[in-house]
Amino acid sequence: MITLKGEHIYLRALEPEDLEFIHAIENDESVWEISNTITPYSKFLIKQYLEHSHKDIFEVKQLRLVISSYDEVALGMIDLFDFDFRNSRAGVGILVKQLEDRAKGIGSEALKLLVNYSFTHLCLHQLYCNISEENDVSIKLFTKQGFQQIGLKKDWNLVNGSYKNEYIYQLINN
Repeated sequence: MITLKGEHIYLRALEPEDLEFIHAIENDESVWEISNTITPYSKFLIKQYLEHSHKDIFEVKQLRLVISSYDEVALGMIDLFDFDFRNSRAGVGILVKQLEDRAKGIGSEALKLLVNYSFTHLCLHQLYCNISEENDVSIKLFTKQGFQQIGLKKDWNLVNGSYKNEYIYQLINN
């Protein structure tokens, strides 16, 4: 089991007991815009996903971890996705589930742990993320961790009938 420990939180592998937590996140329409989701997920599909979550990042091209408090409360999720072994890069996504848990440093600590793990254990050369032009909180989070804006994708995502721009941020391991 992967355990990445910080001062206030730790990152852990998915467990079968996370079914309800993941189901709630995946079916929360308020976050569909940031996850590019347009349809709900059934518990059956999420259960199947959990049954295969033990597979290696090299095989499934993704690593999804739970952000957990030390009193075992699941606070959110953080992912590496589109893992590209040949080019030594991956995308990063993060979500702290409850509004009252945001802006407390949880996301910052989780991202720092994941960046360190990506560069030291997976030997990645770079990480990237896609952030809506309007998502100031995520822009601040990733910028604080050293990610740099490298481009703007105009009219990239259709949200509620309007096209929105999206930035791409990148962190290169020097």
